[in-house]
Amino acid sequence: MTNPVLVEVTRGGIPESEHRGAIAVVDSAGKIVLALGDIDRPVFPRSAIKGLQAIPLIESGAADKFGLTDEEIALACASHNGEERHVATALSALRKAGCDVGTLECGAQFPARAKAGHPLIRAGLPATPLHNNCSGKHSGFICTACATGADPHGYVKPDHPTMRNVTSAVAEMTGFALGEATCGTDGCSIPTFAIPLKAMAFAFAKFGSGQGLPPERARAVKRIRQAVANAPFFVAGTDRYDTKVMEILKERAFTKTGAEGVYCAALPELGLGIALKCDDGGTRAAEVMLGAMLSHFLTLSDSEHEALQPLLEPALKNWNGIHVGDVRRAGALSAI
Repeated sequence: MTNPVLVEVTRGGIPESEHRGAIAVVDSAGKIVLALGDIDRPVFPRSAIKGLQAIPLIESGAADKFGLTDEEIALACASHNGEERHVATALSALRKAGCDVGTLECGAQFPARAKAGHPLIRAGLPATPLHNNCSGKHSGFICTACATGADPHGYVKPDHPTMRNVTSAVAEMTGFALGEATCGTDGCSIPTFAIPLKAMAFAFAKFGSGQGLPPERARAVKRIRQAVANAPFFVAGTDRYDTKVMEILKERAFTKTGAEGVYCAALPELGLGIALKCDDGGTRAAEVMLGAMLSHFLTLSDSEHEALQPLLEPALKNWNGIHVGDVRRAGALSAI
């Protein structure tokens, strides 16, 4: 099945390029509310499911044992910019568990955002694993291991007790069997499993509403959602889509980007989960696809709509600040 064109990029009002993709919207009972493209084909969610991967951090008692703040829990769900506040918060979580940067197994990554990298450049310092966009998630894994009496060494391996708990949580939430046939290795070295979009959307419907979950898990996902809503800077950072959206909508939406054009979201008040994939991996198109879902399903106040508008169909400007084109909905998505 060839996925439809859902987003186009214009120049002077004329389409210049296009992005194909698929979108699934599912309710907490598993009913498909909206489907565009192939929502049955397994795709790698990558960082888009970090909220699900943070569940053991809460359920294990690690967050309570180490007194983790909302910022530290939000960072456990983050693909962050590596800004100074992100780095300091990841280190704080590690120290609460009696660990340090040397325990991280995510690898060193220079901050992708230039502003975040400037202090390192000025000081002539190399990046560390704390600057890795996944350092918060890994700090959460380490806290979970330490709280449950497991040696954190090797926590990225599929057979480590912490990673088995993480994989089990994802499998239980999605209702999809995660096995070697659909397993790869993520950029931060943990296992990543290809999962159908409809299964990911189902997981986030439950993640947002708590419906269909045991009481302990319902409390865990609510705590994660509230932490991110209270500290949206820590789930992404300066000038980032997820931070901007959740600063505007707060607990009305939980959104999370993943590599290669994947996005997952929960709309708690509606009991809906969203999962989408831009075929060519384009983040700009994935953001427009998600924005279309937010504006379609949520009843936005005038102030919310005004604040979100620049994110829904972003204008393209050249180096002189001249408006030269747009990234906008196309095909079936333009009718929504």
